[in-house]
Amino acid sequence: KSGFYDDTPISRVVTGFVAQFGVNWREPHKAFKEKTFNDDPSLFALERGTLAFAKAGPNTNSTQVFINFAENNNLADPSMNFTTFGKVVKGMEVVDSFAKVGDPSMGLDQQKLWDDGSAYLESLDAKPTMIEKATVVE
Repeated sequence: KSGFYDDTPISRVVTGFVAQFGVNWREPHKAFKEKTFNDDPSLFALERGTLAFAKAGPNTNSTQVFINFAENNNLADPSMNFTTFGKVVKGMEVVDSFAKVGDPSMGLDQQKLWDDGSAYLESLDAKPTMIEKATVVE
């Protein structure tokens, strides 16, 4: 509702695996980087089109999420416990067309995005797909 995902890049696209996003370097959203929350159990299979929180270890969920390109139920294993919370219900062909930029497995440099995403994106020869506006439909 705050517009956090508006005008932000799809920062990581790994064919057959995931498309990841969720870095906003602009105020007041930049402070969200340090706001984490505890894991919830994954109540849904990590199937094609589902969204889950990207994280750096237990209880480090934050702003970054990914969309599964394929079934990734191994990520629901309790040792990893990636929590699924939503699903693309229309427009998966758009997700399939996201630009692959940066490192083939890690995507764009997240630290550079957090530091000054506008300048970093401007410096890139190949531009990422951008989220123009994100809305939640209940």
